[in-house]
Amino acid sequence: MYDIDVFRRELDSILNYWITYTIDHKNGGFYGKIDHENKVYPEAPKGSVLNARILWSFSAAYNQNPKQEYLDIATRSFDYIRNYLVDPVYGGVYWTVDFKGNPLDTKKQIYALSFTIYGLAEYYRACKDENALALAKQLFDAIEKQSFDQEKGGYLEAFAQNWLELPDLRLSEKDANEKKTMNTHLHILEAYTNLYRVWKDAFLEKQIRGLINDFLEHIIDPKTNRLILFLDENWQPKSNTVSYGHDIEGSWLLLEAAEVLEDEAIISRVKEASVAMARAAADGLDQDGSMYYEYEPEHNHLIKERHWWVQAEAMVGFLNAWQLTGEKQFYDQFEKVWNFTNFHIIDAGKGEWVWGLKDDYSLMPGEDKAGLWKCPYHNSRAMMEVIHRLKKAS
Repeated sequence: MYDIDVFRRELDSILNYWITYTIDHKNGGFYGKIDHENKVYPEAPKGSVLNARILWSFSAAYNQNPKQEYLDIATRSFDYIRNYLVDPVYGGVYWTVDFKGNPLDTKKQIYALSFTIYGLAEYYRACKDENALALAKQLFDAIEKQSFDQEKGGYLEAFAQNWLELPDLRLSEKDANEKKTMNTHLHILEAYTNLYRVWKDAFLEKQIRGLINDFLEHIIDPKTNRLILFLDENWQPKSNTVSYGHDIEGSWLLLEAAEVLEDEAIISRVKEASVAMARAAADGLDQDGSMYYEYEPEHNHLIKERHWWVQAEAMVGFLNAWQLTGEKQFYDQFEKVWNFTNFHIIDAGKGEWVWGLKDDYSLMPGEDKAGLWKCPYHNSRAMMEVIHRLKKAS
């Protein structure tokens, strides 16, 4: 079994990168974009998702290892979110602000509200700032009031600034324009799970139970044990693309949600689904130990990119499956993904992790080290989870 200090050192390295390179001392908060060569783009837009993920990462790091510097960075993120990214008129959070903090893209993407709750709950765990918990509760109320589908269950994807309907609901250009998505539901579940750790509210518990049921009944394909990425408002599948990274990420986040409820019947049901999802996700592993990005069955097209976040989630997901089953193959899969990541994804020279590699191991061109999507959350969380799980197993 690995020396846990290996993962502690990598966690420190990730966090030190963000402390060293990303703080915007002139305009506040953090830079909106840093490229692979560590070139800063000081006038790039600043995103709510990136700031929320920084908030979660440094709060969680402090909760595992209480270094004041980690809490200081988390507080910087909390202050920026509260002062610039929260909509003071309509509630919720903006998708982006400009580099000076002025509202830019003011749509209300439920995904962004969810990550903000996730970060706020972790920050409250770190320092018991009641303002953080109050804001998390406000965002929870906004999601439930504006996004929850009272008739069919689940959550609608996005809204205009004033919560009216939008013609384009997509989280990114590659997504389908559908009213319900796996990705947003997964991160609402993740956020609500963390919020429930600090706020044992009966309605919140009910909604977590509903979300778990949504996954078990609608979002996980019972034939393949894979996540259905896009659905209409009636839960009808609108995609058959396989996302290996989301499958393995979902396998452990779903169990984490069940466990926080402390309901053995739900935990038992979800454990079975979790292991089945991990087995299915393993189809995305290459012989070199890496996990591929996606597969499009309609075109028999395997997208052989190795994204940083997919490798991070694979480590946790396979380690989780090993803990549940004791099957050596899952530990071996964790080990192989880590070895690939250590040799190919971690950027020992310039710091942090590269976005990803193409099939020939060349870098995916034009991708960020820090940006609207590139963040410290997937990789720092993977290190923290591995440390915690290996400690538990030793």
